[in-house]
Amino acid sequence: MSGTVEASAFDAVSFLEAAVPIASNDDVDEMREFLVETIESQGIHARVDDAGNTLASKGAADPETHLVFNTHIDTVSPHVPFEREQVDGHLVRIHGRGSCDAKGPLASILAAFFAVEPREDARVTLAVTPDEELLSTGAAALDLDADLYVVGEPTGLDVCPAAKGRFQGTLTLTGSAAHAAEADSGVNAIAGLEGALASIRTFDAGRESHPQLGSASLTPTVVSGGESTNQVPARCELVLDRRSVPPETAEGFRTELETAVRKTVSEDVGVAFDLTERPTPFLEAFATDGSHELVRTLATASERAGGSGVVRPFSAATEASYFSPAPVVVFGPGVLADDEGAVAHADREYVDVADVRRAAAALTDATDRLVGGA
Repeated sequence: MSGTVEASAFDAVSFLEAAVPIASNDDVDEMREFLVETIESQGIHARVDDAGNTLASKGAADPETHLVFNTHIDTVSPHVPFEREQVDGHLVRIHGRGSCDAKGPLASILAAFFAVEPREDARVTLAVTPDEELLSTGAAALDLDADLYVVGEPTGLDVCPAAKGRFQGTLTLTGSAAHAAEADSGVNAIAGLEGALASIRTFDAGRESHPQLGSASLTPTVVSGGESTNQVPARCELVLDRRSVPPETAEGFRTELETAVRKTVSEDVGVAFDLTERPTPFLEAFATDGSHELVRTLATASERAGGSGVVRPFSAATEASYFSPAPVVVFGPGVLADDEGAVAHADREYVDVADVRRAAAALTDATDRLVGGA
């Protein structure tokens, strides 16, 4: 254990320096224990539910306004060692797995959560999930029924009230095997790809783009088929990646895609499209109105703290979709990528210390205005 942070001296960067060295790619137990100890060191009760979520609350039991802070403690593999980057003896950057995705956002959220004193009719809840990078079983089990949600992810201090969803499925084309010397005696499943790919390329033609998120995308990613070099293939599978926009749902996409492909493939080729099996719902698209008080308040607070005040969509799917249609925004320090390439999920992952402090200040400011006494 790397130690806990004293109640009288919670500092987001100090917390981050203690949290990043704790590996949470294969197992989150140690990181969750550290999180619980940190919360309770501030005199706030923390509990871990059956799904592994860490939960803590402050304020009214039956509030008129309930704000939830959410982020996650798991990281992708492999673990990347913790390093401090200093300039002229001053800490400017923290490197290591989870520094920006999402222990940096967590550190900033904790600063705001500890600082806010909810007014008599308000409540603030911290809900930190254990497996956002995998199947989101923690987030799927949450039942918070809140009015406002802030999800911590690396957004470069921009406020992101919308994001595309992500669905994945496999298109299966079936025919009948035959000797390649007598190809006409069989039905070539791979040949059916010609029509299927044409249908995929035109699947979104004529659809109106979403005002915040733009157009959906549909991308073939993996193809397999055939068993022998001299045999007409009886089966071909094509994996598809869908980046959705509202109001499309996973099941609606599945049905529409299968119907579209059926129209372009020869009648003697079987067509089936199945979404990838998972124990939790897909992360669907969400969009909060940019004029909502939550968006405007946090954007203004971010600008006051030194951020850009920019409001834009988030470029990755997040657990924020589980909280929609309630107003939800994604916000935090760090970036998914910079001019040199990938940052999150990469071996060069880092977060700037100044941005962690700016995010903490912005979240504290916005939270106080939304549910505090300001």
